Amino acid sequence: MNLHAPFRLAAAITLVAGCAAPTAPPAAPRAEVVWLGQSAFKITTPQGQVIVTDPWLRTNPLTPPAFKQLDAFGRIDVLLVSHGHLDHIADAPALARQYNVPLRAPGDLNQTLTTLGVLPVNLLPRMNKGGTIEPAPGIKVTAVRAEHSSIYVWHNPASNQDEAHPGGEPVGWIVELDNGFRIYHAGDTAAFGDMRLIGERFKPDLALVPIGGHFTMDPAEAAWAVKELIRPKAVIPMHYGANPLARGTAQQFIDAMGTGAIKVIVAVPGQSISF
Repeated sequence: MNLHAPFRLAAAITLVAGCAAPTAPPAAPRAEVVWLGQSAFKITTPQGQVIVTDPWLRTNPLTPPAFKQLDAFGRIDVLLVSHGHLDHIADAPALARQYNVPLRAPGDLNQTLTTLGVLPVNLLPRMNKGGTIEPAPGIKVTAVRAEHSSIYVWHNPASNQDEAHPGGEPVGWIVELDNGFRIYHAGDTAAFGDMRLIGERFKPDLALVPIGGHFTMDPAEAAWAVKELIRPKAVIPMHYGANPLARGTAQQFIDAMGTGAIKVIVAVPGQSISF
């Protein structure tokens, strides 16, 4: 009788079992997108960098209470403002100061902010549509056309009066994250033919498009632009619900999108969406 056979059999069973159930590799980190109301988003890259867009927060009725406290972000690596209207730029100067992060906006808007002394020059770099910058390691940003307007209203402390100053041309943003995921933040805009070129050139994985109407695309116009021109893989509607004049709703946008390959995601302010 071979007394060693049971031990050899047990070892073989252990070896086979180990091969059959290998340890699963850790899941790859994902991008996270949080809507903060209107056109404000917090985007966290797979490597943990934070991008903030159009931060109207403290007086925005849709912004969750936690994000009305500007220190809630912890860090901001990239700060983007599409144009000079209050509901897009309101808290951007305060965030730029608090996190010592440059405010990226249309070049002429930043020139106005520089002239008025809103922020120091080092926090107001100039750029324009065309070309691509890398404002933080691995993050690429391109300003593209938006069909809208832009002024900057500044309260003059000497006269105690509000003044309207040039806000440059409005822009949208193409943001490419460190894993290649591309986001098209359309800013405030009507539909325009060059959205097709933006879609073909950048092939966005996710589009953030305004649907409120009155000031921007309404749900039907936005759905047409998304389906016929931009053609992203997924879309999140924005710029609705915070202003009584912007009456478009997410349900109207869903209905206008109908069934198709483009995934419609209705964001809830403050809740994280992973990609």
